[in-house]
Amino acid sequence: MKRLFSYLLLLTSYLSLVGCNDEGEYSTWPCRFSYDNSLHLDPTLASAMNIDSRGVFCKIWESNMGGLVLHFQSNQGGDATHQQVTEMERLTNYILGINNGIIVGFQTMNTQPNGGFVAYDAQCPNCVRRENNTINPRFPVSMSTSGIASCAVCGKKYDLNNSGIVQNGEESDVGLQKYLASTTGPNGFLSVGTKR
Repeated sequence: MKRLFSYLLLLTSYLSLVGCNDEGEYSTWPCRFSYDNSLHLDPTLASAMNIDSRGVFCKIWESNMGGLVLHFQSNQGGDATHQQVTEMERLTNYILGINNGIIVGFQTMNTQPNGGFVAYDAQCPNCVRRENNTINPRFPVSMSTSGIASCAVCGKKYDLNNSGIVQNGEESDVGLQKYLASTTGPNGFLSVGTKR
C-alpha cells in the first residue's frame, strides 16, 4: 500500500507540472523517466535532488548489462549504477531523452517555479539540428564541476545553472532542450517528461 501511495504521489506531482508550464519552454523530444530513490538511496542522484546542493547535476542513462541498469554520474565526480529490481522498474519503458541521456539538478539561478529544479537532454541540440539527426544522434555533452556542459563535436558550451543557455554560440543557436521535472527531495521521487 505504501508503494502504491508513493507512485500516486509521483504521478500527481508530474501531472501538476504538466498543467502549469508555458508552451514552448520545454522540449517536444521524447522523454519519460520516473525513479523512486527512497528504494535505492543512491547518493549520486540524491545530491542532485537536494535543493541545498545547487549546482550539482546528475547525468542519467540506461544500459543492458545482464539486465537493465541505470547509470548516475555527477558533475562533482560521483558515479553509480543500479540494477532495476522492482517489478514496476522492470516493466517501465524509460525514454531517456532523444538518445539515452538526461541531466537533472537544481540550478543556482532560481528561475523555475519549482525551486530551480531542471532536466535537460544530454545531446547538443545545435549539432542535432545542424545534422538533422533526431533518429540516432551522437552528440552527447559532458559536464564540468562548474556547471558547464560542453559538446566535443561543435565546442558549444551550455550553462546548466542558467536554463541551459548557450554561452559561445551564434545568433541562431539554441540552449539545451529542457524537460518537465519534479522531485520530492534527495531520497524521494524524481519525475522527468515531455510536455504533452
